[in-house]
Amino acid sequence: MIEKKKESTPHWYLLYTNPRAEKKVEVELQVRGFEVFLPIHKTLRQWSDRKKWVEEPLFKSYLFIYTELEKNFYSILSVPGVVKFVNFEKKPAIVDAREIELVKLMLGNVSDLESLGYEGMADIEIGDAVKVMAGPLMGTEGKLVDRRGNKHLLIELVTMQQNLVVSIPFEYLQKIF
Repeated sequence: MIEKKKESTPHWYLLYTNPRAEKKVEVELQVRGFEVFLPIHKTLRQWSDRKKWVEEPLFKSYLFIYTELEKNFYSILSVPGVVKFVNFEKKPAIVDAREIELVKLMLGNVSDLESLGYEGMADIEIGDAVKVMAGPLMGTEGKLVDRRGNKHLLIELVTMQQNLVVSIPFEYLQKIF
């Protein structure tokens, strides 16, 4: 009997880095030819004499890498600043590509949702499970956490163990039964 060689397919993985080393690790991994994603957001920081907009990682000490783990495990861990792969059940956690795309969409330029014209259901209550029916987050499911002014949808990214609150027009939400 011939034993088949296990095929290695690339997946998104989550790396844990030293504090404030995310950008350096990102650059080094890119130089080594890896596809990486470091979610960055701008925030206003205040010092005693001034305020300034700075770019910071959305998830401190975390970085995403798309790779064939079996081939590149040790070369990735050898990058200065990389501490470890984030593990679930003693194996490096695979992050769903849809969750990566969701984070990219939320950090990017969001298209004008008003032009889509979807009429949602009016009987949605706080705590209800909802689905986004229009816009760049269309198809995403979550939980409605607020109904004041702009409506907020809590989107749970399970494999990253993070919660993100996103402002979504109420009329683009549909209750999940």
